[in-house]
Amino acid sequence: MTLRKKPVNGMKDILPAEMAVRMYVTGVIRSTYDEFGFSSIETPAVEHIENLLSKQGGENEKLIFKILKRGEKLDLSRPTTEDEVVDSGLRYDLTLPLARYYANHANELPAPFKALQTGSVWRADRPQRGRYRQFTQCDIDILGDPTHLAEIELILATTTVLGRLDFHNFTIRINDRRILKGMAAKAGFAESDYEKVFIILDKMDKIGLGGVREELLSIFPEDKVSAYLAQFGEDADTAALMEGSPLPQIINTVEAVKTADFRMAFDPTLVRGMGYYTGPIFEISMDEFGGSVGGGGRYDEMIGKFTGQQTPAVGFSIGFERIIMLLLERGFKVPDAREKVAFLVEKNMPDEALSEVFAEAKKERAAGKTVAISIMKKNKKFQKDQLGAEGYSEIREFFKK
Repeated sequence: MTLRKKPVNGMKDILPAEMAVRMYVTGVIRSTYDEFGFSSIETPAVEHIENLLSKQGGENEKLIFKILKRGEKLDLSRPTTEDEVVDSGLRYDLTLPLARYYANHANELPAPFKALQTGSVWRADRPQRGRYRQFTQCDIDILGDPTHLAEIELILATTTVLGRLDFHNFTIRINDRRILKGMAAKAGFAESDYEKVFIILDKMDKIGLGGVREELLSIFPEDKVSAYLAQFGEDADTAALMEGSPLPQIINTVEAVKTADFRMAFDPTLVRGMGYYTGPIFEISMDEFGGSVGGGGRYDEMIGKFTGQQTPAVGFSIGFERIIMLLLERGFKVPDAREKVAFLVEKNMPDEALSEVFAEAKKERAAGKTVAISIMKKNKKFQKDQLGAEGYSEIREFFKK
């Protein structure tokens, strides 16, 4: 069997230069969310398969990396169904694990509880620009707050992070699942057809109004489709659509106190694919990416599926991998990084001379510098060029006395 040195398709190795950016961004995220009162938690990468297949993850439930039973529980000696040999899977997001976590620990947590969670998630998706099969998510959630102060806090915290990472002129698109349902009902669609309608509507930014009309007409009668799409035209009364919803308060409050350079925009075509959203939903759109770089919404019914008791909940996930990709494409450099010094040491240095080198390195590290000690190579120019590319601004050579 030949060993393979490349990672599995859809997954990636991370080189030191990118890792430095990732660690810096993680630091900005954590320090900012800490200012807003969020507490860090961690959940396992592996979840019970029945939780992952609970009809709340939308299309992501088709993308689960499933895990076989182990040991005596796994019997492959006879033909079996998948259900008989699988008992768990890798999490496809951080929201479902958070709901299970809160249901299990609610008595030990404050109310409301403001959670910060970062970690890898896995989806057997088609890899493309900014999309991997293993990727990092970074979520903040507020559990136990039925008011829309929670949405305001989440949007302000997330946009503050993006502002501190030097992102400008982005848009927070916002809608409400109840508005979506109301528009579908007004056009005469049956409630059982809502999700089919929304899946097609969600393609609006990719295929346009004409494409959405064509797909809807392939399933539904023309009178309902026309009545529905008329609500999204240029003459649509957006104020009337938002009337009675919390969206005006959320938009107006965020616009009044925001610190980053962005705009809030009501978008009645915004759907978000997760089946667990129950109220306001939102996404971050950036022109330089051409798509969403984060999103979230209210999911008041998910925790109740574990406990039998409804618990209000709302969350916002920043598109960590896409943010990193955009920063790297800009040539982003970590600000205020430690000065890096390289010591090149001649081979076979006497013990006393080598001790002096390490003592000098100790002194420089105590002064706040990064010091790397390496054996001097024959091709010193190439070695120095490599060190320079790694950010070592000073290179010192040490020879035998």
